[in-house]
Amino acid sequence: MLRIITQRSEARTELRRICERTHDDQVVHKEATVREVLQTVKRQGDKALLHYTSEFDQVDLTLDELRISGSELDAAYQQVSKDLLDAIQLACRQIEAFHRQRVPKSWVHFAEDEVVLGKRYTPVDRAGLYVPGGQASYPSTVLMNAIPAKVAGVPRIVMVTPPGREISINPAVLVAAQEAGVHEIYRVGGAQAIAALAYGTETIPKVDIITGPGNIYVTLAKKLVFGTVGIDSLAGPSEVLIIADKMANPVFVAADMLAQAEHDQLAAAILLTDDSVLARKVVEEVERQLDGHPRRLLTEKAIANFGLVVVVESLEEAAELSNEFAPEHLELEIQDPWALLNEIRHAGAIFFGYSTPEAVGDYLAGPNHTLPTSGSARYASALSVETFLKHSSLVQYSPIALQKVAGAIDILATAEGLPSHADSVRLRVRGDQES
Repeated sequence: MLRIITQRSEARTELRRICERTHDDQVVHKEATVREVLQTVKRQGDKALLHYTSEFDQVDLTLDELRISGSELDAAYQQVSKDLLDAIQLACRQIEAFHRQRVPKSWVHFAEDEVVLGKRYTPVDRAGLYVPGGQASYPSTVLMNAIPAKVAGVPRIVMVTPPGREISINPAVLVAAQEAGVHEIYRVGGAQAIAALAYGTETIPKVDIITGPGNIYVTLAKKLVFGTVGIDSLAGPSEVLIIADKMANPVFVAADMLAQAEHDQLAAAILLTDDSVLARKVVEEVERQLDGHPRRLLTEKAIANFGLVVVVESLEEAAELSNEFAPEHLELEIQDPWALLNEIRHAGAIFFGYSTPEAVGDYLAGPNHTLPTSGSARYASALSVETFLKHSSLVQYSPIALQKVAGAIDILATAEGLPSHADSVRLRVRGDQES
């Protein structure tokens, strides 16, 4: 049953509990397993991938079946409906158009005394994308990870995804990958897939950065290989926080909460409202919409454990509580959402008004749906083109410019006890003077 809270102190306690929820209580044990998988794949390569795919996914692969063939990719287009293909292509256009606005430009500034300063952006050589799979299908995850990499100009985009029964991969996922610009796809999942991308095997290339969500094993693997490769983030359970006023439709609010809760039993769905009547109606509507829900058992668990309705005194108070929680998704279902925006400091993505459900952002609005979770929106941002770019500083000093700053560098280097730093400047200046 969805709870209603009216006391601010209790609301804060509950929001903190929800924010700090974890995948399970056996993370230490799972991390030991993941370490073993990583090291085995590092040593044994493809052989370990086949072994772990059989052990964990109950799918027996041959070496030739690791990589998705061209004929499978062609066949995928025959297995999806025209409507689905059209929707995938529309989402591609929308997402790409948004991310092309985010491409940072290299720049050079010419200052006095022939000083040149600048910044140069270049893409990573290889990006590895993890897409959850098995019996599930997530073409939207493919698009949200692959398109920013493509826009960034990554020359080699590699995707891994777990095989389903009879080694199949969902055709919608394969179509989405081709439409989004993925260069090669491998049927392998779990920690072993992350290991393959991080270290490379005989078949799968070593990449420079790994992005994409996964289960606790995938998340732990990404955490452990960070440093060997870059990663996007350590994704936790998904969450939505809705700020709603008396004009919000309880049917819509309830649907938005359930849309989040149906992800998994650890998903969080929170409503903050200054209207107690709306609060009661939303609770009733959630119960009504759960009746006959195809994913009722899972969704009901999420609502019972991590669902919450808080009645606040004002929308400003709601904004304050929201900032403390720092939600992955924030919906402002209020009359003037833009007026409240200045009060919002921490949120992965913000959805404005009564007719902008989070699902719009999940699929095709354009902004990325790979967002910071578990309070990390306080310091982190969505996956973007910048995720796949590096920037190098550009510096050039003329002899005259170097001479002007030599004294200050000498003082600073001496203060830090680094005499050769000072000499590297002093010798150049002396040399110029002697010549």
